[in-house]
Amino acid sequence: MVCGGFACSKNALCALNVVYMLVGLLLIGVAAWAKGLDLVSSIHIIGGVMAVGVFLLLIAVAGLVGAVNHHQVLLFFYMIILGLVFIFQFGISCSCLAINLSKQTDVINASWSVMSNKTRDELERSFDCCGLFNLTTLDQQDYAFCTAICKSRSPTCQMCGEKFLKHSDEALKILGGVGLFFSFTEILGVWLAMRFRNQKDPRANPSAFL
Repeated sequence: MVCGGFACSKNALCALNVVYMLVGLLLIGVAAWAKGLDLVSSIHIIGGVMAVGVFLLLIAVAGLVGAVNHHQVLLFFYMIILGLVFIFQFGISCSCLAINLSKQTDVINASWSVMSNKTRDELERSFDCCGLFNLTTLDQQDYAFCTAICKSRSPTCQMCGEKFLKHSDEALKILGGVGLFFSFTEILGVWLAMRFRNQKDPRANPSAFL
């Protein structure tokens, strides 16, 4: 059996969907672990990560069932959905890589202004910092009421905005790079599904092939 044959396409598509299933389960597990340990208090962040994991898991299961059974309808919808996911993920990944420090600063300022005091306190304790950028009266008030450990060790603490910028820049580069890599695996999945869908199963009844 040559590599371009029916069995090879089927096995490659199954393997790719198993990888997607593992990634989906990993996202769900990480979200549940973070929620269980109260590492992230925002239900929107936890819910978003878990929703992505569940969505990816469902797509992978549909692709796996379609590949095992050579199901024409499932493979067709799998191709369409995976193609749409590629377009969305490719755009988001490029946006992550294109955001500069000035834009990140604006986003951090906007996010900080709508956070509750409890969330700010949690972030200050987690990152061991106080205040944001010390640019406004509100930031100075945050610094004055800060409960981070660094304030008990020293009269001055590093501003949270500086740490947020460092972490956000690293995170955006990692997310953009990983997202860009996986987006091309989705194109591979669409191509494999299209190719496998149009191949004839040598074990099937020839008259039953559509």
